[in-house]
Amino acid sequence: MVKMLIKSPKKVKKNLYHPNINKLVAFYGLNPVIKFCQSCTYSNQKPNSEKEYKHKPNTKKPSLKLDKKNICNACNIQNYKSKIDWKKREDQLKKLCDKHRKKDGSYDCLVPGSGGKDSFYTSYKLKYEYGMNPLTITYAPHIYTDWGYKNFKSWIDTGFDNFLFTPNTKVHRLLTRLALENLFHPFQPFMFGQNYLTPKLAVKKFNINLVFYGESPLEYGNNDNKNSPIKDPKYYTSNNPFDTSIAGIPIIKLIKDFNLKKSDLESYLPISTKDFKKSPTEIHYLGYYIPWHPQAAYYYAVEKGGFKPSPERTPGTYSKYSSIDDKIDDLHYYTTYIKFGMGRATYDSSQEIRNDEITRQEGIKLVSQFDGEYPTRFENELFEYLSMDQKNFPRAHNLFENPIMTKKYFIKLTDKFRSPHIWMIKNGKWQLRKTIYND
Repeated sequence: MVKMLIKSPKKVKKNLYHPNINKLVAFYGLNPVIKFCQSCTYSNQKPNSEKEYKHKPNTKKPSLKLDKKNICNACNIQNYKSKIDWKKREDQLKKLCDKHRKKDGSYDCLVPGSGGKDSFYTSYKLKYEYGMNPLTITYAPHIYTDWGYKNFKSWIDTGFDNFLFTPNTKVHRLLTRLALENLFHPFQPFMFGQNYLTPKLAVKKFNINLVFYGESPLEYGNNDNKNSPIKDPKYYTSNNPFDTSIAGIPIIKLIKDFNLKKSDLESYLPISTKDFKKSPTEIHYLGYYIPWHPQAAYYYAVEKGGFKPSPERTPGTYSKYSSIDDKIDDLHYYTTYIKFGMGRATYDSSQEIRNDEITRQEGIKLVSQFDGEYPTRFENELFEYLSMDQKNFPRAHNLFENPIMTKKYFIKLTDKFRSPHIWMIKNGKWQLRKTIYND
């Protein structure tokens, strides 16, 4: 008899979510006292980037810092950027390009991306304004949106070779379902491929010594070194890549329990620290050298490459042009809202406030109107993708107590990940204990 590994979540302890409770329990190592940035719409509950392959159900996530004036790191970085000598930074970029540019016109840098506004902006700038010869590289989305795929094609049509890596669909579906069950993080397997594959291919396959990402995580509040253009190797290297976890499950256990092979998981694993250190490959952020402005990148992509926004606003927000290529994006931002009390409108409004496109008051109204909206548009397709049916997953099907994903089961799973310090049950309904629009 097969042992059941993934059991249905138990009912939550409602007493933890009472509106009037003295000591609030905080999940994920979050600060139990919720505070909001006084400049944008972020709260101190926002998770920051870390070694994602170390992420397990009980892992404490690093979160956004607020200073003594309750201004977040991301807003302080924006103020810092206003004092940068950008001419000097661009001169440094030109020297870096001169160092790596191939005289014979062969590939001299890698640019990872999906063909969205940011990867388009990065690759086009490097090729047509700085004379580089980039090879673009894409880790395929879970499920392309129609407009996302058209933008991907438009990107390539503007003059780029592209290496498109599409992971084993059955493995990807399984890992995505496991990540949802264990971490409520359906985007994690894609993030692994997106972050880990490019450095690995740069070193081991293409022998290309320069990789360019777009904006730095500093733009979103990470505690990285603001004086360095280099992507910190801790994000994509490991002393022992197979001694890591995916979906919160150790690699060895994934292989054993789900009958997977090492080759099934190779694209999700970071490069070994030893291999990367032996290589001359450098990984930089273009946003360190030239001012990074997301909406300007959008207009640039429209003008130079015919980039098309989504024909409809994205659920949970008001925007149409950011992170629109993967249907599972909708679910990802909803799970973020459940875990951290911050939805997509918070993320979008915060960066637009920092870039002086909207005021903080306008941002707060947008958060009030759109944050936490349940995504219905791709619901049936996404639940089918997350289902472990008997035909396609004969082994995994028997390891899940509820192998088929339904809305009823998803809602039940949702409640498991609500932190009591963020959520309460009032008049029989879930409500946030504290919001920026009622603060």
